[in-house]
Amino acid sequence: MTAGPSGPPERILVVGASLAGLSAAHALRAEGFAGALTLVGDEPHAPYDRPPLSKQVLRGLFSPDTTLPRRPELRAEFRLGTPASRLDCEARTVTLADGSTLPYDRLLIATGTRARPWPNPEEASLDGVFTLRTRDDAARLSARFKAGPKRVVLVGGGFIGFEVASTCRDLDIPVSLLVRDGQPLAAALGPRLGGLVGTIAQERGVDLRLGAEIERMDSEGGRLTGVTLKDGERIEADLLVAAIGAVRNVAWLEGSGLAADEGGVLCDGYCRAIRANGDIVPDVFVAGDVARWPNPHQGEALVAVEHWGNARAQAEAAARNMLAGPATGLTRHDHLPDFWSQQFGLTIKLVGLADGADSLAVVHGSLDARRFVALYGREGRTVAAASIDSARWLPAYEAAIREGAPFPPIEGAIDQPRLRIEEP
Repeated sequence: MTAGPSGPPERILVVGASLAGLSAAHALRAEGFAGALTLVGDEPHAPYDRPPLSKQVLRGLFSPDTTLPRRPELRAEFRLGTPASRLDCEARTVTLADGSTLPYDRLLIATGTRARPWPNPEEASLDGVFTLRTRDDAARLSARFKAGPKRVVLVGGGFIGFEVASTCRDLDIPVSLLVRDGQPLAAALGPRLGGLVGTIAQERGVDLRLGAEIERMDSEGGRLTGVTLKDGERIEADLLVAAIGAVRNVAWLEGSGLAADEGGVLCDGYCRAIRANGDIVPDVFVAGDVARWPNPHQGEALVAVEHWGNARAQAEAAARNMLAGPATGLTRHDHLPDFWSQQFGLTIKLVGLADGADSLAVVHGSLDARRFVALYGREGRTVAAASIDSARWLPAYEAAIREGAPFPPIEGAIDQPRLRIEEP
């Protein structure tokens, strides 16, 4: 049994007022914490849900106000619109950008990520160039979509890019999607399934450009008028969305002594922060997108995932461990990463991490029907499962992934095709 930090806390500070931060706050009260609870957020908004921003909000189906529900018994102080700027682990204080200092007995770092900005600041400042991460981003972009742009250029081959492309087609907006790599969604789904999603996008009218990169953005009077590709082709467009990844919010931790870099804030399996010298900090915890932690389902390999389910589960584990005493011990965070995406009328779900898989097998349905379950294997073990519009088998495969079952783990099911194992 692993012991928790000594002494019950009277003051708990959560830096990061989003899903992970609010989930931790709710869990702390549910676990019986009655002391002072403060949440710090860099945005002026109360904690809100991000997944709808690239889907229902852009379509105009939801208001940008996707505020998460708050339980009446929360009794927390919110310091919003003022980011943290410094952590002093020895003094147990966090300094905010306005100069105020907040003490703590336990601290949760849940500062998440921000959209990676377009690398050319002059181009990034053009009217018509956007990123999509916050509710304010979504509100501004939704308003431009309603105005009817001539063409939208999306840059990036990840799920945000494809979800926004799907929204554009739903709104009958012409869209070009530029993917620098040879296959879209390859990191998340592998080339085979990523290529299938790319084909579906093309069938729905997306101008998909693989291996395409922008040489420069063209403008007139400070407004975007188009982009010129490295091969010399010009695409006329009045909107561009840079969906080129995320940056973990760790800059404020410089000088804190914690092991924090562009890969996230390092923590152990119990969500406790780790110093640069390898020592555990027993009163500082980490959760959500900013955390880099040992994943027991990948042989304790360090991972950082930007998934809704993990943010909530890790925050709840951190909350329990903040309050743990010698009698109860600490709770291991062993959430199996999972996520879902809706695009082009399809629901895509993934359990586990497909990155690094060396084999793939469709175990239910078929790729041709665009309704299937596919499994990923690595070194003879099942490591992930993906589905398109066919999620009823996923719980069974989730159990197989947790057990490290051989690949493939289930054969001879009623609706299972003849298995053919291939590269992912």
